[in-house]
Amino acid sequence: MSRPPLPPFTRATAAQKARMAEDAWNSRDPARVALAYTEDSRWRNRSEVFEGREAIVAFLTRKWEREREYRLIKDLWAFDGNRIAVRFQYEWHDAGGNWFRSYGNEQWEFDEHGLMRRREASINDIAIPEKDRRFHWPAPGARPADVPGLGDSPF
Repeated sequence: MSRPPLPPFTRATAAQKARMAEDAWNSRDPARVALAYTEDSRWRNRSEVFEGREAIVAFLTRKWEREREYRLIKDLWAFDGNRIAVRFQYEWHDAGGNWFRSYGNEQWEFDEHGLMRRREASINDIAIPEKDRRFHWPAPGARPADVPGLGDSPF
């Protein structure tokens, strides 16, 4: 199975890969998201470490049951060969209606077929009032073309 664009990445193909990942995660479909990873993909997400597509599907299922109305933006940070680094922000609320903005960085490593074989994510959550939300497009669904990325915004 091949998942273009393939490494080695250029700035354009690395940015395309980041946007493809963003769109898949915004679908909130764990099975769809898992197809972008190798069968034995290794993950570190916050303090959880696990391996394999089945574990990815289980993790994402739990995540999106907890993180409701999830909306994500990923921006390319750096790339080299078969590696890409992104920064991201996402907004969500818990079962009690409390809103959060999560900030993070991911490091990705791809195999020759363009599947991600390693993902490491560091993430921090900040409680926000609902009036301070920034991401308002219909969810689940991809960020519309007229909604800008993170740009130079530090927070």
